[in-house]
Amino acid sequence: MIAVTRLDGTPMVVNSDQIAWIEFRPDTVISLNNGEKLIVREAPDVLVERVRDFKRMVLYGGRRVVRLPVTPVPDTANGERW
Repeated sequence: MIAVTRLDGTPMVVNSDQIAWIEFRPDTVISLNNGEKLIVREAPDVLVERVRDFKRMVLYGGRRVVRLPVTPVPDTANGERW
C-alpha cells in the first residue's frame, strides 16, 4: 500500500499491486487493474519509488535495506584485468 494525495488534497492509500500503469499528462494519472483512474498530486517517479520501498519492506520483513555501490566486473573476454 502506498500513500497518495488527490488533487483536492485528500490523502488516500492505494494497493500498489492494483496499479496497471502511471501516466503523466500533465497531471499524474494512476490506472488501476479494475479500470478506475485516480488523478494525484505526486509525480510518477515519486510513486514508483514509494512502490519500490513498499515492496522492499514486504520482501525484507520491515528491515531497512542498505544499498551498496556496484563494483564493476572486468570483461575477461576482452582481456581486461583487475
